[in-house]
Amino acid sequence: MSKIVVTGTGYVGLVTGTCFADLGNKVVCVDVDKEKIAKLKRGQSPIYEPGLEEMIQRNIKARRLSFTTSYEDALQGAEFIFIAVGTPESPNGAADMRYVEEAARTIGSAAPGRAVEPLIIVNKSTVPIGTGDLVSRLVRAECPPDFQFRVVSNPEFTREGQAVLDFLQPDRVVLGSDDRAAAERVRELYEPLDTPVIVTDIRTAEMIKYASNAILATYISFINEIAHICDQLGADVKVVAQGMGYDKRINAQFLQPGVGFGGSCFPKDVKALAHMAASNQAHPQLLNAVLEINRDARKHFIAKIEKVLGDDLSGKVIGALGLTFKPDTDDLRESPALDIISTLLERGAKVQAYDPVGMENAHKVLDGRLNFCSDAYEAASDADVLLLLTAWNEFKRLDMGHVRDVMRRPVLLDGRNVYDPEEMRELGFEYAGVGRS
Repeated sequence: MSKIVVTGTGYVGLVTGTCFADLGNKVVCVDVDKEKIAKLKRGQSPIYEPGLEEMIQRNIKARRLSFTTSYEDALQGAEFIFIAVGTPESPNGAADMRYVEEAARTIGSAAPGRAVEPLIIVNKSTVPIGTGDLVSRLVRAECPPDFQFRVVSNPEFTREGQAVLDFLQPDRVVLGSDDRAAAERVRELYEPLDTPVIVTDIRTAEMIKYASNAILATYISFINEIAHICDQLGADVKVVAQGMGYDKRINAQFLQPGVGFGGSCFPKDVKALAHMAASNQAHPQLLNAVLEINRDARKHFIAKIEKVLGDDLSGKVIGALGLTFKPDTDDLRESPALDIISTLLERGAKVQAYDPVGMENAHKVLDGRLNFCSDAYEAASDADVLLLLTAWNEFKRLDMGHVRDVMRRPVLLDGRNVYDPEEMRELGFEYAGVGRS
């Protein structure tokens, strides 16, 4: 049993700490947010992630998982500390490193004296290339002279909504360090998962994370551009993607056209990589195009609404199904749904929306502007058009005949290609998907 400290209790930190505890380690999660720590001590997860709250409660009960606001208490006897704080987007597109820098300084100032083994500091946050060196400098500037530590990069590849599964059944684990022995010690933590482990230098590990998110975002922007062309030429992008997906060289999972990608990773990571490239005289043409196409996907969907309702949206009633950036999460960050809804509200439309999980967070952003509904049928009631913006399973099982009957005009614009066009038209809907003319 290893003693692990995780700093930060957001999606990455909380999932990392809880899963390591479930693997039999003693884990302390530390966060400066007193309210969040108090909630976690009661076994309540501050984020919606399937299976996570039950796992937190189980490991608290087994005395493997605890929470504190004190770095000094957490670091007593610790062998590893994972930095898993946020790296949000700066105004210029670069990653905002203040939370990582603050964590590194605090680790240094809270560090105990000489230990038998060096403390291994693991960068779990998505950080720019060279952050390993930065963390090392910041810790060394604050810690006692005899304090020994090593820095390892261990980027995360978990998806919101499937984070627990992705941690416990990863495609691979990436470790980077200039100290091979330190990287091997972190590898031992992952041995129970029986997964491929790549050990490399620290900068290469940091780049693997950005490159991975960039290629996944590229897939989505690529198929959205193909979808727009399909709309113009009368082809069906869903069949196009299916035909492409049989090619073993192409990953069909991300060939899902729609209103664009969002969330806490793809938008900011592609922007951050583009910023790093531009700052080092490497022109990021493809990355910039990926971001532009993603913005255009939302504009194209607004154009579909205008085609139905006209350019003047004042007073038009629009129902919206979905607020989060994808299903199985309550995260609204960079949500295409929120972007589209905000545009419609600015243009005078009356929008009534429902989301199975994201309503509470949406209240904080759009309260007073948006009519929040108790279910999907209320969102469709008396609507001039109904938008499907997030592909929750709940929306796939609706009584669409009833949806049609409660609408003022049975127009369904499917921003995630959830429904079968022929079935919807047979039910009496005016239907349009993305790239499914």
